[in-house]
Amino acid sequence: MEGTRVLLVRHGESRAQELGIVGGHRGCQGLSARGRRQVEALRDRWAASDELDAAPPVLYTSIMPRAIETATILAPALGVAVPSIVQDCDLCEHHPGEGDGLSRDEYDERYPVSDTGWDPHLRRDPGGETWHEMAERVAGVFNRLVAAHPGGTIVVACHGGVIVQLMIKLLGLDPGRTGERAWLDCRNASVTEFRRVSKRYAPEVVGWELVRYNDHAHLAHIG
Repeated sequence: MEGTRVLLVRHGESRAQELGIVGGHRGCQGLSARGRRQVEALRDRWAASDELDAAPPVLYTSIMPRAIETATILAPALGVAVPSIVQDCDLCEHHPGEGDGLSRDEYDERYPVSDTGWDPHLRRDPGGETWHEMAERVAGVFNRLVAAHPGGTIVVACHGGVIVQLMIKLLGLDPGRTGERAWLDCRNASVTEFRRVSKRYAPEVVGWELVRYNDHAHLAHIG
């Protein structure tokens, strides 16, 4: 498993973001025009650089249209044929329930956040997923992908929530800690990379290294 690289790409700006709606399985309408430009900028950066290994990576995506479209745009720069892109629902953003497709304002009005504070077991709308359930789902698919491609390069077109969940998992953070704390907010079309390597000062220990988080240098000209 040593040498395994996992590159997490957040999808470009979505139509749901542009319209201010909850973009679950029903509400997702793919990328906005700006979102496509963002992902194309990453595609062009990768096509012109040697950031990735010489061997073609494997390319995964969630089943949400905005992630599928992101993966499809990136595929040529990765040497991956579009039919080879693997879709997996476990890579999806948080699964809303009855609130899927509502405007953000209507969602907040119908299903307000509890005054008692953040609760990882809260099911905010009927049929929706809790934070804890999403954490288990994302951890499970990460472990599966790494086990399936030991030593390989895995590119995943996914979502901000998925990236946050994996940052918490792999860095051993405590999502339940109360009080003031920093938060994670990765940009659209950004890259976060983890690599399985030996520790520099303890080479007998192999673990995950955070190589980069929220790398969006390719978006400088887009604004």
